[in-house]
Amino acid sequence: MTLSQRATVADISPATPADVPTLVALIAALADYENLTHEVTGDADDLARFLFGERAYAEAVIARVNGQPVGMALFFHNFSTFLMKPGLYLEDLFVLPEYRRQGIGRALLVHVGKLALARGCGRFEWSVLDWNQPAIEFYRRMGADLKPEWQICRVTGQALQSFEQF
Repeated sequence: MTLSQRATVADISPATPADVPTLVALIAALADYENLTHEVTGDADDLARFLFGERAYAEAVIARVNGQPVGMALFFHNFSTFLMKPGLYLEDLFVLPEYRRQGIGRALLVHVGKLALARGCGRFEWSVLDWNQPAIEFYRRMGADLKPEWQICRVTGQALQSFEQF
């Protein structure tokens, strides 16, 4: 059976403030899948403030099948100094396990990619955990070029707080 024969029709729409509890649940499921539940320290109020507050820092779309939320993509703009254009960074793409391999992840990725094109972005990028072979293979099939020479640098928590002292 080909992917198109297995494809489930998912409605993808921008998240609204009413979707915050759904997003929180999907984020918790993602953290569980990645064995990172200990890193989830924010709450629904934080998410609502930064997605829908006075200054929105990120956006999200939700995939629904028969009205049920089954996946999400959370993304934000960045900027390429070399292209001298904005880019779109996909922070997380997640589909509930029972809905995987039905074309929903692809639909979410394509949806956000089309937003990047419509907004004049010069690139669309994301990261993937090195152990997540199914995702790596999926992204390669979608045409992604994995950049092994790049390492993600991240400063959080106390290390970020120490920047005040520099």
